[in-house]
Amino acid sequence: MHVGCRGGGGGRMECSWKTVLLLVCASLGVQYTAIRTLRDSLSGPCHGGVYHCQSRQPKDSRWRALCDDSMLPMEMSAAASRRHILLFTTTRSGSSFTGQLFNQHPGIFYVFEPLYHVQQAFTNSSSRLRRALDRRALLGAYRDLLLNLYTCDLRFLENYIRPEPQEHITGSFFRRSSSRALCSPPVCPEGGEGASGGQPDETWCPKKCGALNLTLASMACLSRGHVAIKTVRVPEVGDLRTLTEDPRLDLRIVHLVRDPRAILASRMMAFSEQFHAWKIWNATGRKPRYVDLSQITSTCRDMAESAETGLQRPAWLRGRYLLVRYEDLALNPAEKARELYKFVGLEMDENVRSWIAQNTNNSVPSTSEWNYKYSTTRDSKATAESWRLRLGFDIVRTLQTLCNDTLSLLGYRAVHSVADLRNMSNSLVEPRTFQTLL
Repeated sequence: MHVGCRGGGGGRMECSWKTVLLLVCASLGVQYTAIRTLRDSLSGPCHGGVYHCQSRQPKDSRWRALCDDSMLPMEMSAAASRRHILLFTTTRSGSSFTGQLFNQHPGIFYVFEPLYHVQQAFTNSSSRLRRALDRRALLGAYRDLLLNLYTCDLRFLENYIRPEPQEHITGSFFRRSSSRALCSPPVCPEGGEGASGGQPDETWCPKKCGALNLTLASMACLSRGHVAIKTVRVPEVGDLRTLTEDPRLDLRIVHLVRDPRAILASRMMAFSEQFHAWKIWNATGRKPRYVDLSQITSTCRDMAESAETGLQRPAWLRGRYLLVRYEDLALNPAEKARELYKFVGLEMDENVRSWIAQNTNNSVPSTSEWNYKYSTTRDSKATAESWRLRLGFDIVRTLQTLCNDTLSLLGYRAVHSVADLRNMSNSLVEPRTFQTLL
């Protein structure tokens, strides 16, 4: 009855890692492509042939680790207990910081912006092909990749990563270092902790870990109980409906929003070239003719439409959507983190609590542009409304007109003078509770 399993101490049933992985695939209802991928992998590292564990040299610790039953998750349960978490947001909304709340949990396989590869593949297509690939096709590709990643088929990314991976190995995985799982054993035998004993960074992870083996990454994903993905590339929550209704997934969407005025201020600093006209406007107080207002109005529109959909609690989204303001998270990170974990139905691990304590009271300035763009260490309370000291009143007034409905919906107060803007003793974030869980 229990093929590949044997009786263990205390009445437990102990199974080989191959058997357990096959059971996981079955319980999760993984689609054919994922099953085929994992089946091919299983015939290699731990089932004879050149990758047989007993015949490998000590340096091949990644394969031996995967053959070791101790690398399996502590609990192998039904699909209903496996959570699929999506951090759904827009650029410069505090998502790198928020994503760490999931990344630090040892039972969560976290992936940072995997849809980047899809976007790049579409963008780099020939102009003729690109014209044929409309928004619907791009969104379909996004959803297809998300489904495959949630079912731990990371090899599906090979359709989009360039240069194309060879033998399922790539050195071009976007922001790999933002995922602890991809910089830790068994994917990276030299990993686990950063050079200074903390979060992996862009320097040491690729140096110590080498190119990413997507087969090992898929296995590591299966060895963890849950999957979390961050993306800023899906415009509206309605674009995710087919995933929320897919019986193979238990999708929980965390919709992270931020004051549009703060988003603009952050984008101007992080992406100086793209927002050059805005920076001229901010410095001179005179609006250039060529400023692209859609760079922020489209963000406001998508944010508001998604929030309205979520707050209306349609049947396909009920119990699967949580609206979180970055400002609330920044002011009360521990409390809001507990709410996040309650929503996704998981216990908040001690690693998460420790990370919050160590990374939300740091006022040391970033030493590089990269660190500024993607740093997750900050004095969270001070950064929540610091944009008010950087944006000129004329830009703020214009943005308030363009995004008035979004500001009102999400509970952000408008300012009517320079004095109001600079008066940091009066918060522009209204106390607000968003009831979306029922």
